[in-house]
Amino acid sequence: MKKQNETSAIGRREFIKKAGVGTAAAVATTTIGAPFVHAASKTTIKWRLQTYAGPALAAEVIKQSIDDFNRVAGSEMVIELYNSDQLVPTGELFRAMQKGTIDAVQSDDDSIAAPVDVSVFGAYFPFASRYSLDVPTLFHKYGLNEIWQEAYSEVKGVTWLGAGAWDPCNFATKNPIRSVADLKGLRIFTFPTGGKFLKRFGVIPVTLPWEDVQVALQTGELDGLAWSGITEDYTVGWADVTKYYLTNNISGAWAGSYFANSDKWDALPERLQTLFRLCMNSSHYHRLYWYWWGEAHYRTKGGKLELTTIPENEWSVVEEEAHKFWDEIAQKSPRSAKVVKILREYADTMKKAGAPYRYA
Repeated sequence: MKKQNETSAIGRREFIKKAGVGTAAAVATTTIGAPFVHAASKTTIKWRLQTYAGPALAAEVIKQSIDDFNRVAGSEMVIELYNSDQLVPTGELFRAMQKGTIDAVQSDDDSIAAPVDVSVFGAYFPFASRYSLDVPTLFHKYGLNEIWQEAYSEVKGVTWLGAGAWDPCNFATKNPIRSVADLKGLRIFTFPTGGKFLKRFGVIPVTLPWEDVQVALQTGELDGLAWSGITEDYTVGWADVTKYYLTNNISGAWAGSYFANSDKWDALPERLQTLFRLCMNSSHYHRLYWYWWGEAHYRTKGGKLELTTIPENEWSVVEEEAHKFWDEIAQKSPRSAKVVKILREYADTMKKAGAPYRYA
């Protein structure tokens, strides 16, 4: 598989080196669902946006909002949407944006190796949130927006446009997990920071291209994944190659963002910047109810995965370890310490507020 991955990466890099208008148009025919595109005039602004998601998932987390953007922008601007790793490997997306190879990205800071100290809080920072609404609340009402803007202002070439919430992070595995001890030795596909945390319990984090995960589960290269909630497990086919779903999660919501090449973003007329932000918000809203519906629906009506649960008194050990992990991250930089302080204040507020914010 390694040789195949290397060949795939070389192919993508060759595409990037040679990419021009003609090449982009040819590859665009492979994008998901042929996004709605008006006939382009000579003055049409063209962007290439790559999402972290594979085809089935991208259909829910971004495609409709990009179709809407293209429909409203008309011949003034067209965004071509590409799936995970389709043009650039996910871990190289940030640098590709800086160079202008990719114009925009939907992903988390952690996965694209954003060179800012706050990138560790992207994706699944362990136990930072309990529900999806925690993420936008932290960004819009607890100061994370300003902190992220400050951090990315120190990096040339990429503009951070905003964050939103996705699904929780649960384990889907081929063998049942009924105690913390069952985590030991499991080869798990997960996110960089989540993987570092889970190593404390004997998990072996594995990094693969998204498109290779299902095959790796079938061949035994992976024992499972901690990459999503149950909605994605069913949507993308992972429920077909795993057997068990652990209801305990290490985070209640994935924190993902939109980014753009700074020169391309600054060159847009204000009305197109506003339209893009409105479409971002449309995507954020759709995900809130799609995931909220799916997490309950597939637990009760999915029929493929058997649910397991680690007793709360045992799982509390994992949460306590997460707070030690927070302390270690806080020591990395003054800005990281500021974020951790906000997370602690927020968690304390939610606990004092009681149900439905937090249950005892």
